[in-house]
Amino acid sequence: MKKSRLWMMAAILTFCGTISIQAQVMKAADLEKYAKQKYGDKWLDAAANLSKGLTLDKNESLTYQQVIEAPGKTKQQLYVALNYWVTATFKDKQAITLNDKDAGCIIISSTIEAIADHTGTLNRYVVNITPVIKIDIKEGKVRVTYTVQNYDILKVEDGGWLGGLTDTDNNRNRNKDIYADGKRMNADKTDRHLYDEQWEIVKHYPFVEKDAQKRTCAKALVMTHAYSNAIIDKIEEAVKNGIVGNEDDDW
Repeated sequence: MKKSRLWMMAAILTFCGTISIQAQVMKAADLEKYAKQKYGDKWLDAAANLSKGLTLDKNESLTYQQVIEAPGKTKQQLYVALNYWVTATFKDKQAITLNDKDAGCIIISSTIEAIADHTGTLNRYVVNITPVIKIDIKEGKVRVTYTVQNYDILKVEDGGWLGGLTDTDNNRNRNKDIYADGKRMNADKTDRHLYDEQWEIVKHYPFVEKDAQKRTCAKALVMTHAYSNAIIDKIEEAVKNGIVGNEDDDW
């Protein structure tokens, strides 16, 4: 299990901004709109339907893999195009954990903040994911492997709609200050209302029917699936047309 990370609460509150501080792939609002158009706006049903075609890998991770054909393009040409896309997309260079031209392999591990946000009866849950994206490059083709094992959870205890009804003015103001300050170190136990948790995908809905966090995990799964599609589509576009669409040898 990976260690906890810094939680950027300001990014969570501005959920209508980009889906991640590190990866400028798609705006959150656009991703949710895309997910609803493709899978419907009933998250429980959408997750259940998606699960019929999903299988977890041997490590019980959610893994997607696609081979993108690029006839006539050399390994070097493909590497240059994808290296350009990766470095332009993932602003945090630490997200690029491997970049090996000779091996034809690029690996990215970047946290996607607030992939889902659900306010329940008692608590509020904000879901982050850290997919590992592996790009293998050969002559005339590219293989993309996208893997997620866990949901990283920011849990706001008593942050649910019932908690809001019973909260005092002082508590509401205190919680507002917590959100407004924009950052909190994980393992900071000075406020009992905030916790960090890690949920294994295999142990939650729709892979487990009876799940206390069913609604949160339903949306998390659908949005994680939609984001995998967005990533693979962007890589395919970079493979076929370059990052700006006019990178060719005629210049």
